[in-house]
Amino acid sequence: MKGHIKAWNREHKSSIWKGHYCLKILEPYCKKGRLLDAGCGSGKYSIPLKMRGFDVVAVDVSSGALKRANANSKSRKLDIDLLAADICGLPFSDGSFDVIWCYGVLQHLLLKERKSTLSEFRRLLRKGGLLFIEVFGQEDMRYGGNEVEPNTFSRKNGIVYHYFNTNELNELLEGFLCHIIESRKEKRFDGECYTRHMISAVAKKLA
Repeated sequence: MKGHIKAWNREHKSSIWKGHYCLKILEPYCKKGRLLDAGCGSGKYSIPLKMRGFDVVAVDVSSGALKRANANSKSRKLDIDLLAADICGLPFSDGSFDVIWCYGVLQHLLLKERKSTLSEFRRLLRKGGLLFIEVFGQEDMRYGGNEVEPNTFSRKNGIVYHYFNTNELNELLEGFLCHIIESRKEKRFDGECYTRHMISAVAKKLA
């Protein structure tokens, strides 16, 4: 396992549970089915997805994150299938899922890994299946650092951060019918105004 992937074990040792995240983007598209949470972390999405009625399978490379996800789900009496796995190569058969949820994960991979991951998502989704993605945009206040690939930076903690534009995300999602959504929110720190730029995609597998 590469260093920037291993770094997540250290990161999750110090992370804390921050509660559930918004799933509003799901509402017009689907309400049930077998769902893969690809890069589940401590379960911040897996848990509300399970509570909404999805049959959730959650994977992460960090054993620490999976322990937290297990504890967080058990405390709510939820049964979520948790598995240690790298999303660049997943141990599931073709067409195993109706939905794949991948929020805040692709941005932490290098180009070759991002391509491998999307290839896996195409393989794992059933025809007509839905892929939900959220990533950092290039106008984000966090952009910058030690550049290791175009628009990709390595931080002191060893974790990689890639910043997308909409054209790049569309290209990565070749073979899907895509709806791309951009979000820019202004934040103030010490009197200065900064932008948080996020790009989301809802992508339907065509064949």
